[in-house]
Amino acid sequence: AWGAAVTMMPGETPPPPAGTAAAGAACANCGVLQQNINEYVAALIALKQKMIDGDRLLTEYQQKCTDILYFSIKISALRCQVEQMLQKTLPLEKCQEELGSLKAELEEKKVCL
Repeated sequence: AWGAAVTMMPGETPPPPAGTAAAGAACANCGVLQQNINEYVAALIALKQKMIDGDRLLTEYQQKCTDILYFSIKISALRCQVEQMLQKTLPLEKCQEELGSLKAELEEKKVCL
């Protein structure tokens, strides 16, 4: 009967004998604990997926911000080019008006001749 004696640590309660109601309650508690662990693991997996999705969305948002900044700079440069072209066209429009006046004068002189 060497193996029959179990040495207990201070504060430790002996396990209930197999087949008792206490053993059945312990098994039920193990089942509840296992269910809680499964739910906890599922929640952690869902949270990890949300973090991955959040990181992906953040990366896409940062790329869009970079694109917006790039296009803003391009638009600003194009506006400057348009402004420069308008400044160049103003003298041309004035010349066109003068040419129109000269043409009218020449037509009048032609009629008089």
